[in-house]
Amino acid sequence: MDILATYGFMLIITAAVVGFLMAWGIGANDVANAMGTSVGSKALTIKQAILIAMVFEFAGAYLAGGEVTSTIRKGIIDSAYFVDSPELLVYGMIASLFAAGIWLVIASWLGWPVSTTHSIIGAIVGFAAVGVSADAVEWGKVAGVVGSWVITPAISGIIAFLIFMSAQRLIFDTDNPFASAKRYVPFYMALAGFVMALVTIKKGLKHVGLGMGTAEGFALAIGLAVVVGLLGKVVISRIKMDAAANRRMQFASVEKVFAILMVVTACCMAFAHGSNDVANAIGPLAAVVSVVQNDGQIASKAALAWWILPLGAVGIVMGLALFGSRVMATIGKGITHLTPSRGFAAELAAATTVIIASGTGLPISTTQTLVGAVLGVGMARGIAALNLAVVRNIVISWVVTLPVGAALSIMFFFMLKGIFA
Repeated sequence: MDILATYGFMLIITAAVVGFLMAWGIGANDVANAMGTSVGSKALTIKQAILIAMVFEFAGAYLAGGEVTSTIRKGIIDSAYFVDSPELLVYGMIASLFAAGIWLVIASWLGWPVSTTHSIIGAIVGFAAVGVSADAVEWGKVAGVVGSWVITPAISGIIAFLIFMSAQRLIFDTDNPFASAKRYVPFYMALAGFVMALVTIKKGLKHVGLGMGTAEGFALAIGLAVVVGLLGKVVISRIKMDAAANRRMQFASVEKVFAILMVVTACCMAFAHGSNDVANAIGPLAAVVSVVQNDGQIASKAALAWWILPLGAVGIVMGLALFGSRVMATIGKGITHLTPSRGFAAELAAATTVIIASGTGLPISTTQTLVGAVLGVGMARGIAALNLAVVRNIVISWVVTLPVGAALSIMFFFMLKGIFA
């Protein structure tokens, strides 16, 4: 307690600095995942993607990031073990932010799309298990996280495969692709509207106090889907094409329609991501501020100081703008060749998987979900369409994320303990 009273302000400043580093890493890595398919398919240039993501990520993080956040991310450790020594939780959260932030910077530099959620979880598990007690860790939840390495990419990959193959059969393999697109694309638009509405409701609006029940959420999403589908039908019916246009020209016109769809889905995903994943940076930071300002009392939820959300939002935007292009290149170009229709299938599949995970409580990484979806689209064209060397590097980076985060966190935890003790 004396340590918190004596060094409280210094600990909060330190936590703010490493919290900003963590948010910067989230922007460089996770946000780049969300926009990578749009850039890789040439629906957007890198500059356009960065500008769009900056607006929607900042809006999601700042407007819908929530006034209250969980002090211990995902309930991965038991706070009862810190009641008598709350300064250990403060050291641990600072060490976790520093460890996860550094790992995300390294991974982003190498172009590896890793999970920011798993980075912070690995760091928290590391300091708690070694620095406090192995019993302080909820190992069942850790097992769920490890299991999600296989489950979520598989689900999103299968969904992406099915969406892309349906578009291939219904539109691209027909005698008149453009006429088929006029008939079927409004249904894809309605499906995208439905999924994106649900993502925004479940992952974004609930943080603003506009959370809806399941029935209301689905009713609103269905209503929006119908409106989007009808609007899409009206717009597409007005597009004219020369009856003598060859198939290549028709394909190009159809891809332009999917490119517009991709931009809309990317905006929704960026908003939902900003509102949800900013908690990976501000949750541990809020825990430090809460414990210091409440004389060592540990609450399960912490009200956010006025400066915490803007710090996280600005950090995400700066990380994306300054360092996001490498991971964008890996997602958009490194795994497989993407066109707007393939990118749309991947992004819609990723969003659908997020909805499934939210409804079932499955621990999920947006990164792994999107990578799985891109793999699914690539598999639709055969294994030769995948760059297996890039896929191997991505899988290795996923496996090492938890242990690397844990090792760095343990080192920083004991350093902080030595400095302040």
